[in-house]
This record gives sequence, structure tokens and C-alpha cells, in this order.
Amino acid sequence: MRLPVLPVLLLCLMLSGIIAGVLHFMQRDRQALVDQMARERQAQLLEAVRGVSAALESAEEDLRFAGELLAQPGTAEEHRREMRALLEAAGQYKAILVFGTDGQERLRLVDRRSAAAMTHQFTAEDLALTVAQARSHPPGHVVSSPPLPRAQSGWLRAFATALPEDAQDSGAVVVVLVDAEPLFAPLKLLASDSETQLLVLGVHGTPTALTHPNLADRYRRLDTDGHQTPGLTALARALRAGESGTHVIERKEAARLGLGDSEVVATFSPVRFKNGAAWPVATLASTRVLRTHERGLVLRLSLAAVLVSGFLIAFGVYVVLAHSRAEALRESQLHAQRLAHLHDKTQKILDNIPTGVLALSSSRHISAANRALSARMPAEVVGQPLTAAFPQAQAPVIQRLEDLVHAATSDGRVRSLHGEPLCLFEEPGQYNVHAVPLEPNTPEVHTLVVIEDLSSLRALEGQLLRAEKLATVGVLAAGIAHEIGTPLGIVRGRAEYVQEKLGREHPQAAGLGTIVEQIDRVSRTLRQLLDFSRLQPADAQAVPLEPLAHSVRELLWMEAERRRLKLEVTVASPMLAVAADPDQFQQVLINLVLNACDACEAGGRVRLSASMDTADAPGAWGMVRVDVEDNGCGIAPRHVHQVFDPFFTTKKRGQGTGLGLTMVAHIVRNHGGRIELDSAPERGTRVTVRWPAAAPAGEERHVV
Repeated sequence: MRLPVLPVLLLCLMLSGIIAGVLHFMQRDRQALVDQMARERQAQLLEAVRGVSAALESAEEDLRFAGELLAQPGTAEEHRREMRALLEAAGQYKAILVFGTDGQERLRLVDRRSAAAMTHQFTAEDLALTVAQARSHPPGHVVSSPPLPRAQSGWLRAFATALPEDAQDSGAVVVVLVDAEPLFAPLKLLASDSETQLLVLGVHGTPTALTHPNLADRYRRLDTDGHQTPGLTALARALRAGESGTHVIERKEAARLGLGDSEVVATFSPVRFKNGAAWPVATLASTRVLRTHERGLVLRLSLAAVLVSGFLIAFGVYVVLAHSRAEALRESQLHAQRLAHLHDKTQKILDNIPTGVLALSSSRHISAANRALSARMPAEVVGQPLTAAFPQAQAPVIQRLEDLVHAATSDGRVRSLHGEPLCLFEEPGQYNVHAVPLEPNTPEVHTLVVIEDLSSLRALEGQLLRAEKLATVGVLAAGIAHEIGTPLGIVRGRAEYVQEKLGREHPQAAGLGTIVEQIDRVSRTLRQLLDFSRLQPADAQAVPLEPLAHSVRELLWMEAERRRLKLEVTVASPMLAVAADPDQFQQVLINLVLNACDACEAGGRVRLSASMDTADAPGAWGMVRVDVEDNGCGIAPRHVHQVFDPFFTTKKRGQGTGLGLTMVAHIVRNHGGRIELDSAPERGTRVTVRWPAAAPAGEERHVV
């Protein structure tokens, strides 16, 4: 029980470590998000400050231009018209006033778009401090007043500058009343969302109308309550010093300032005048969105942790319950492996045995076949009926196979056909066929049909029988030649002696001549037997084929003419040569051509041809193919496999001994060659001899 629980405990520890790591990375990523937010807010603030600075600089330039106009020579009426044109051109100007050196008002122009009460709203006493400050600075220096006391919007400011020293009225001061709210419009965009508040201080350090009321109230109470808001105090200190940067206010202080229960990112920068004065600006943005996102992520992680923990507990219970079945499963796996091994071994055995095996389903359709049988059947016979496996077979043959399968499946016993001559494939052959019924619970492999091809075995048996006959002929030849040869010689001699004594005209002379002819025939047979029994390993040498073939043609030309046959000789190359004993090779060609002549009627054709055998060249120098063809009567199929047997002949009695083709086959095999026969009645016969080719010059070849 300990082993299944241990992995669960390890998984729980791993899960705890993962959760701790995720929280750590979340905290680190949150700080990175806060820093990124501060950078973005700082960039937005700097962009807005540049816009405000450009607007203020434009207003200052217009004020300096007004001073330069008043410094030019001209009448009071001309100066009034010029100031009127400037007032109408500068949209942010509400009024233009000129004060003399004695502080008395000399000119007052009010924007027609402003209320008529503007004329009397601000008196000279209200602007006296600003005029005095402008007179104390050099000409061109622009001073700004604090918010005018009677301005309802809180944005009306007085900008003043002294006239140049070379003016007609040197020491005079021109004052413009400016609605500063449009100039600070870019700052309003920074506080467009509810999570951001502005803190804007004027030149004199007092909060402007853009400042959020809560921040303005807290800022005014910093001298008394500054210890409660250290973050705002540090921010105010940086603003008064004209600094730029970012500052983070903690959650508790943000709640006191009315900015929500999250940290606040404060970005600040001054709006500077050319004369060195500045309007400090700060934006305070809450990180409540980041905090909400973090809480949601923690909640989801907690829920996931609970689900994973539940899964692990369930998995632990499952492991404990499954542990008791592990051994049984392992045993089943081992058993399955053994079965798979046996199946693989069986498949390999079936694929590599020479016997054909065909599997039939319960519906008598082919479900599988081993390699030996698949090579002889058409492609894609799986799923087809039994007739598809043997398309060359006749209907009675297929019926015998189906009856055999039916009998085997009916009584559940193996049924067989032994040594049956069946034409299952392209050529007839002898087969053992077995129908093996299997378990009825396996419908895919319900019955096996095992097909043993006995054709090669029968051929080997024929070759063995022929070899035994040849050995018997060899033994008989020695005995017959010794026991019969001498008496026959004596009888022949006596018959010739009596024939000479009686004379050619004597009535018994013909009978004595017949005795001599028959004794000569027996002697020739004995000589062939002796030659057959005494045949020794050939002393092979390079024999050119072309001259030898033409010499055979010359030897047999008269015989062909006598029988009115056409004898053709064709050699593919003049350089073609075989490794053979010349006399024995000539004997082979003469015997084959004479047999072909014997098979033809008058007007027939016999053809002797020779070429390199490109289809079958197992030796180092290849094989030479020699074909002897005729268009004679042919050989019956039942006699094809007997023509090379000793004493077998299809000729009439007294016209052949049956040893000619036996000698030919023996000589060919003795030289390491092969002989093949292809014949059919009324079609003629072709005898093919594959003879080892002669070695190239400088090399030797020995035939054993």
C-alpha cells in the first residue's frame, strides 16, 4: 500500500511547488506590469506637457509682439487699431490693457466675444501686483499672475511684459488677460478615465482648476496633515523642485486619497516658460485593473489547484485499487507477449516452408496465404472465393478441392488427396492436398488448405531411377562385352568361312549373310555399351563452335539429301567456343541431328543453332546454348521424361537401340552442362544443351 501512496504524495508536493512558483512569477510579472504602466503614463504626460508648453510659448510670443507694436512710433489711435487686430487674432486673449509708468491705465480693449461686464470686472488695483512685477523685469520678460480673484472659471490669468527701452513710452506695461483653460486642454485627456486624477499647480504653487478636488484639498493640508500622506508629500516636493519622473503611492495612502484600494502610479513633469517659470503637472493612476486581474488569476489558480488536488486524490484511490490487479495484468501481458512471439514464429515458419498454405474463412473465402503459395497465385486474392486462387484449374479440379474442404469441416477430421495429378497452375503436376479444420470460434481462419507440390520430388525420383539404370547398364555392359563378345566373334568368323566355301551363288549364302549382319548389329550394340561404361572424365579444351558445327553439317549432308530434308546451321559469333572434348562434343551434335532427321518426314527441316546463353550464366565464363530443332512428329507427353533412359526408343524395332540420347545426356553432364527437351505431337521437338563456354585466352578450365 505504501508504493501507490508515495507517488500521490510526491505529486502533491510538486503541485505545491508549482503553485508557489506561479505566485512568485505572478508577483514579479505584476511589478513588471506596474513599471511598464509607469513608463507609458510618463510618455503620455511628457507628450501632453510638450503640447501645453507650445501653446504657452505661442501666447508669450503674441504678448511680446504686442509690446513691439506699442514701441513703434504712431498715434494712440493707430496703436488701438493694432491692438484690436491682435486681440481678435489671438483667440485665447480676452482683453489687452496698457499701464503707463505712473501705474495708470491708458488703454483697455475687451474681446467682443466676452461679456460686456469684462470692462469693469477687473480694476487696476487687481492687476497692480502683476504690473509691478513686469516693470521690475527687463523688457520682453513675461510674468504671470495668480488666478484673478473675481474670475468665475479659475482659469483667467494676466500675462504682462514691459515695453522696450527705445519705445516712446518707455517703462509702460502691456497686460493681456488669457483664458488658460484651452492651453491646458492636452492635460485633460490624461484624466479621461475614472482611474486617473490630475494635480496641476500654477506658477505660484497653488492647485489649478484641473486638479481633482480631493487632491487639491489634500495638497492644501500638507502642512498640517502631511505625515498621513507621505507619498503625496514626496510628490509635492518633487513638483515644487521642478523635477520629472515617477513615484508609487502605497495602497493605504491611496485609499486615504480616495484613489481606490490599489497602488497608485504618479508621473510628474513641469510645463516650463521661456522665462524659467514652470507649472508643475502630475497624473495619479490607480493600478486597480492590475490588482483585479491578479486576483482573478489567483482565484482561477486556486480553483485549478483544488481540482488538481481532487484529481490526485481520486487518482490515488484508483492507484490503490488498481495495485491489486497489477500482477494479473503483468501476467496477462507476459502471456500476450508469448502468444505474439508464437504467432510471429508461426508466421515466419509458414512463410519459409516450401509447402503452400491457404487459409479459408467460414464462408469459404480466402483470408490469408503464405509466401510459397502467394508467389504462384494472382495478386489480391484475399477475400475472394477458392476459384480465384487457381484461375488455370479446370472446374472438376476446383470441385474436388471444395468437396475435400467440405468433408473436412463436416466431420472435423483432416482429409487428404495423395499424389494426385492436378493442373492447379500453368503446368500439370502431382500434389498432396490436405484440408485441415480449425476451431469453429475463429471465423477468419476456419480451414487450412495445405498443398504439397510433388513435381520436383518426382523429377528427383526419376533422376535417381535413371542414375540407377545407368549404373546397372555400366555393370551389365562389362559382363556382356566379356561373356558374349568372344563367342559372337567366333560365330561370325565361321559364318564368313562357310559363305566363302559355298560361294555367292549357293542357296544358303543369303542366310549366312544375314547371320553376319545380325552378328555385326549385336557387336555394335556391345560396342556402345562398352563405350558407355568406359566413359571417363572429359579433358576439356577450347573447341570453336563454328567450324565444328559446319563439319557436322558436311558429315550429315548426304544423309539429309537422301531423306530430302533441309539442314540449317547457325552460329551467332565466329568467336564462340565451348570447353569440351572435341570428339565427344561432335558425337553429341551428330546424335542430336540424326535423331531430329529420324523424326522428320520428307520435306522437313532440321536446324542447328548456337549462341551465348544470357539468361542463365552461373559460371565464371557463362554458358553456350546449343539448340537442335525439327518440325517432325514430336514426342507424346507420357514419353518426354523417358527419352534419356537406357534402351528406351520410339523407333521401329531394329532401327534403334535406345542408347543414343542416353550417351548424349551422359556426355553433357560429364562436361558440367545441362540438357532440356521441349516437344509436343505434330509440333516438333527442340533439344537445348547448355554447355560451359571456353575460358578466355591465358586461363584454364577443368571439367570433372
